[in-house]
Amino acid sequence: MLKQLKEDIQAVFARDPAARNTLEVLTTYPGIHALIMHRFAHELWKKDCKGSARLLSSFSRFATGIEIHPGAKIGKRFFIDHGMGVVIGETAEIGDDVTLYHGVTLGGTTWNKGKRHPTLEDGVIVGAGAKILGPFTVGKNSKIGSNAVVTKEVPPNTTAVGSAARFITKDKPKDEEERLRDYAESIGFQPYAATQDQSDPVLDGMRVLLDRIQHNEKRMNTLCQRLSLLDPTFKKQQLKEQPFSQEELKIIEDVRRECEAQSQQSKA
Repeated sequence: MLKQLKEDIQAVFARDPAARNTLEVLTTYPGIHALIMHRFAHELWKKDCKGSARLLSSFSRFATGIEIHPGAKIGKRFFIDHGMGVVIGETAEIGDDVTLYHGVTLGGTTWNKGKRHPTLEDGVIVGAGAKILGPFTVGKNSKIGSNAVVTKEVPPNTTAVGSAARFITKDKPKDEEERLRDYAESIGFQPYAATQDQSDPVLDGMRVLLDRIQHNEKRMNTLCQRLSLLDPTFKKQQLKEQPFSQEELKIIEDVRRECEAQSQQSKA
């Protein structure tokens, strides 16, 4: 137990530049206090002293603002920075060298008994306010962005951002990158962390708006053409009644060129 505590303290020095000495870490870091009490509570839980374990866990939550169920399994050199609002569920499993920031939730999505909380493998970093919900695995050395909501398995060496989280994977195959780039150019929008198996809601919204604008433009052009057939002086009358300033004409010309460029890209 003392050896494990020494490793936990060394982890604080390795990951928090504000840490100055061992006494300060032991007396002022709620993450260390919660971890020490969890180690004892977990041993009580394994020895079937579940009432005592829950009581110690509740006191730890009251004292530190960090709630760790005594049934959760936590590895070596675990570090909770700041810590307020962290919640770790009963069946959660945390590997070695994992870092959590304040407001993180390792929760479940079902009331069924059994495994219902996530497993974090070695080296995972979870940003402030992130929610990882469900009985899946977050792979080694992955990073979860602040306020991300993760509800499915995260591959190793991957960054997950957003709500619902999208994955940014290093060393992505070149053909996949080219496909995403061509798709972005075809709709005039640069996607961020868009993947094939999970759409980006912002990207979907922009695509719908662009499609709608193009559809309305076609209808307006058709209407103008038909009015011109009925009255050849229609266009001249409109210009005389509503003359445009030079600045307005420049904006209209820029919009026209942009629409033509997008139409050509769509056809290509």
